Amino acid sequence: MLTSPHAQTNPPSSHVMSSEGTQNPTDKKIQTAPASSADIHAGSTIMFPPGTVRLEDPDAVASREGIILQPRPTEDPNDPLNWPNWRKYINFGLVSFYVLMVSEFINSAGPTWGPMQKELGFSDEALTASYAIGCACLAIGAVMLVPFALKFGRRPLYLFSSLVQIGVGIWSAKIQNVPDLLLVNAINNIFGALAEVIVQMTIADVFFIHQRGTLNSIYIWFWQISVSLGPFIAGYITTGQGWRWVWWWNAILFGAFFILVCFCYEETKYCTEGSLAPAQPDVEDDSKSAADRPWPASVAVEEGSQHNPYAVRVNYNIPKKTYWQRLALTTTSSSSGGLRTLLGHMYQPIILLTTVPAVAYTALAYGILVATSDVMSTTLSLYMTKPPYTFAPNEIGLMNLSKLVGSTIGTLIVGPVSDTLILWLARRNDGIYEPETRLWSLVPFLPFIPAGALLFGLGLQNGLPWPIIAVALAFFKLGMAPVNSITITYLTDSYQDVIGDALVGVTIVRNAFSTAFIFALDPWIHSVGIQWVLITIVLITTVILSLTGVLIKYGKPFRAHTAERYQRFALLQYKER
Repeated sequence: MLTSPHAQTNPPSSHVMSSEGTQNPTDKKIQTAPASSADIHAGSTIMFPPGTVRLEDPDAVASREGIILQPRPTEDPNDPLNWPNWRKYINFGLVSFYVLMVSEFINSAGPTWGPMQKELGFSDEALTASYAIGCACLAIGAVMLVPFALKFGRRPLYLFSSLVQIGVGIWSAKIQNVPDLLLVNAINNIFGALAEVIVQMTIADVFFIHQRGTLNSIYIWFWQISVSLGPFIAGYITTGQGWRWVWWWNAILFGAFFILVCFCYEETKYCTEGSLAPAQPDVEDDSKSAADRPWPASVAVEEGSQHNPYAVRVNYNIPKKTYWQRLALTTTSSSSGGLRTLLGHMYQPIILLTTVPAVAYTALAYGILVATSDVMSTTLSLYMTKPPYTFAPNEIGLMNLSKLVGSTIGTLIVGPVSDTLILWLARRNDGIYEPETRLWSLVPFLPFIPAGALLFGLGLQNGLPWPIIAVALAFFKLGMAPVNSITITYLTDSYQDVIGDALVGVTIVRNAFSTAFIFALDPWIHSVGIQWVLITIVLITTVILSLTGVLIKYGKPFRAHTAERYQRFALLQYKER
């Protein structure tokens, strides 16, 4: 959205305080920007494309101070951007646990396949088909459910989906035939699709641009933990308690999560209309402890700095919601509209996907990597139970630990590095942040993706020792996790006002890739062998990931070209930030 700088207000300044509420002169200034899309010196007529923001105070660039908070917080203490850190991280911890559970539920089936086949007589084709149906339902699940998260808030969707998954866990533990197998995979993945979209929406609700790289990396890390440790733990449960207990434990853990969300998860959807009291003079309420202040304990009003246009301002005269108000079942704005508006969010993702280059790039990059990972996971479960490996279920689970090692290294590095890099590059650009600068942080990780996939295919085809297969999995995840994290963060930074619809578009492509590859996998392998399957996939992956260079060079002109369309779709969103 192109935004003029002239219509902005100039709230008073702030400075960073220590955790005890006293000034710490060594800390950076943390300030809010007058605009979410533009902010230039008075008298300027410069217009910014969507995603371009001022992230550094130009008057403090030389001293490396003055991080400007984007998006701009309101003066309302109930605004999630104004929450103290402990409230933000409790919410983020809960949704991270949700990601952990959903991803584990989706990915833990592999070690149960062997015993399930022996007990129930399922064929390899039936097991592969159940996985492919799950991938297809992940695609449609987001389309079906995310509009409700936009209309009614995030909290009811977390609650309802966890209830459904409790039921699916119980049903999975009682499977008797192929229709049971297909249906539990379908329902589980329809509701599991929420974890691929709603968590990034929650991060965008609560955290600032210069924090999102780290937070999205943590999100990806939790997803990858469960992808890796889920099968590992499921293998030991299968060996020790039987394969049905894998699903009983899932039902129990989702029950625990449901209770936690009921009493601890606060709604992060923030409705802007009618939420603010008339502007009041800024008041420093000394009676409030640091923990009770609506801004994180590190922020307060600085006296004598009203001239600063990048200030934090919180109006303490606005009443804070009570505990039970914060746990309301739904949060609906007056602009939520009717059925037509709700249904609009089911086709708008397709339009964004096909007309906005950043959405298409993120969808293709994320999709091909997840599909390749799914192919590798499926073939690992099928190949390594047979000669020359003849692994038991728990041993197949152990192979997934190498994925965790690769993912952990990648995410621990790329998140903080990307957040530091964008501040450094913004400082060199007169304080202006361009979302494409974040993409530079994923470039060093790209070679690990084809290297890992090719080594995996060659290893399985030729029966190479299992440590080589484990190293291949680690290499692939070392490249995949940073790419997934940074591309999602890039999209969020570029098009935050339509991020729900944009992420649904990404999810559609991501799961379409997986569905197509998994359905085609058996005949494809039988025709050319796993080695050539992976070589073909690597060639496709390389072509798609090469688009990173295109976005780094031309991403800003693309965003400027789509500004009018972005503004039009932003106006179709419910009235929330």
